Amino acid sequence: MALGAASAGAWPFSLMEALGRDARRVVPRSLGRLLASREALIGEELKRFPPALSQALAVDFQTGHLQPETLAALEAELQAVVELLRTQRLGEGLVRLGALLRIPADLADPVLTAGPEGFPPGVVREYYDFTQGSLGLIPVVLEDPPALKLDHRDLAAYWQGLLDRSRVQSPVIRTELFRNGRLVDHRTVDYRSPVFGVASISYSRAVTGIAATWLVVWREAHGDLTRMPPPREVRPRDEPPSTLETRSPPL
Repeated sequence: MALGAASAGAWPFSLMEALGRDARRVVPRSLGRLLASREALIGEELKRFPPALSQALAVDFQTGHLQPETLAALEAELQAVVELLRTQRLGEGLVRLGALLRIPADLADPVLTAGPEGFPPGVVREYYDFTQGSLGLIPVVLEDPPALKLDHRDLAAYWQGLLDRSRVQSPVIRTELFRNGRLVDHRTVDYRSPVFGVASISYSRAVTGIAATWLVVWREAHGDLTRMPPPREVRPRDEPPSTLETRSPPL
């Protein structure tokens, strides 16, 4: 599901699945299991993301600012999920909750948030193919650990922050994957490239944003918040993390 033609792309479904799985490792284990058992249904729900909201987000991605009308529509989506969970319509509520990952994932994507200039033909495909092929090398970290304790009233500002940080990274993709008027084959790019840095940071940003958004809704619905996996702080002198961790200083 794309956010409209102007967005020129969206996380491929396989990457969306990976984002969801990594985000489930951050939330309380009971919630993670409930979402995991409905992974296929959540995937189907993602395809039914409201078209009007998709278009509103696509427009805001061009300007770099989430408009009040868009935020109100996003809030309505969250409140609909809260209501389902509070009224014990657990199955439907959990599927809708899982599908909310689309919002922070896209806000964290430097492809979608590149602005009106977009990218030369082929760059988006090469970037996503590179990210997909690099998943085994990406150290998934919590980009912003305090976000996991976010108050509902602060969620809109947090989402805007995701968008802001993503837009800063977009030019790197353009510069590194389109040189001297030629498209760069992603197979010639490795982990030492700035493209890997962008892919790694944006992936972790999306994972953190998804978990933070889920937890705002889950708290509001009075869900179980026990047994949340504690993050491990990794100092810069340590080996690159191979599991979900917090990195200091933050990315």
